[in-house]
Amino acid sequence: MSRRARVSPAEAGLPEGGGRRRTPGLRREEVAVLAGVGASWYQWLEQGRDISVSPQVLDAVARVLRLGNAERRHLYVLAGLNPPAPEVEPAKRHMCDGLRRLIDTWMPYPAHIMDAYYDCVMYNDAAAMVLGMRPGTTQNCIVDFFTDPLYRSRSKSWERNARAVVAQFRAACAAAPGDDGYRQVLQRLEREAGEEFTRLWAERDIEDAGQIRKELDHPLVGLLCVESTALKVPARPDLTIVLHTPLDEASTAAKLEWLASPEGRRGAMYPVAG
Repeated sequence: MSRRARVSPAEAGLPEGGGRRRTPGLRREEVAVLAGVGASWYQWLEQGRDISVSPQVLDAVARVLRLGNAERRHLYVLAGLNPPAPEVEPAKRHMCDGLRRLIDTWMPYPAHIMDAYYDCVMYNDAAAMVLGMRPGTTQNCIVDFFTDPLYRSRSKSWERNARAVVAQFRAACAAAPGDDGYRQVLQRLEREAGEEFTRLWAERDIEDAGQIRKELDHPLVGLLCVESTALKVPARPDLTIVLHTPLDEASTAAKLEWLASPEGRRGAMYPVAG
C-alpha cells in the first residue's frame, strides 16, 4: 500500500482525470489492470492472504509499483519465493569512487576489487608491490593466479590455495548457469592454465568465498603472512572487495609498512600502480 501511494496515475501512464482522488497514488484496481491480474487477487496479495503467486506476476506488480531491485527482492521474500539474483541499481554505479577510497585507505596492506568474472577492477599500491598486480598481466584474478610467473614465484602457499580458488570459481559459475561471461573465463583457463587447472576443475569441489591464508616470499622483505577476506557490498553485487590483513607472523605488518614507505618504494623491483 505504501509503494502504491507513491506512484501517480501519470507516472503509471494513466490519465489524471477530473475531480479529487480519495486515494493517494494508484488505486488497487488500477494496479491490477496495469499488472494484468484480477482486482480481488491483487487485494488478497496486499492483505497477505495465502494465495498462489508466480514470479511473473510479482515482476509485473513490481514494474507497476516502480520497485527498486532491493524492494523487488523483498517482495519475493514476503511472497515466500526465492528472490531473483541481485542487480545493480543505476544510481549505485557511482560507488566505484567510494570503493577506490576504501582500498586506498587500506594501505599499507594489499587490497583489490574484482567483478563477477574475476576481472580486476582496481587495486591499491600495496597489491602492486606485494601481489605483483600490474598492467602487464591478464587483469583476471583467477587466470593470473595460474599463469602469472611473478605471483607464482612469490606464493609459498600456491599449491594449498589452488584448490580453494578453483572451488570458489565453480561456485560462482554454478550460481549463474549459462552465463556467457563465465564460459569465456573458463575457456581461457582451460587454454592458458593447462593441466593444473583442468585437474582441479575435474574434482568438482564447491566452496563459498571467505578467507584464505597466503604466504608470500617478497624479494625485498622476505616472508609475508596475510589473510585475504572476500567482502560483498549489497548495493554492488557485481563486485567483490578482497582485503589482505597481516597475520601475527614474520613481522608482516612492519614489513608491509616499510614497503609502502618512500624507502621501500625506491627499492621496489617493479613499478607501483597508481
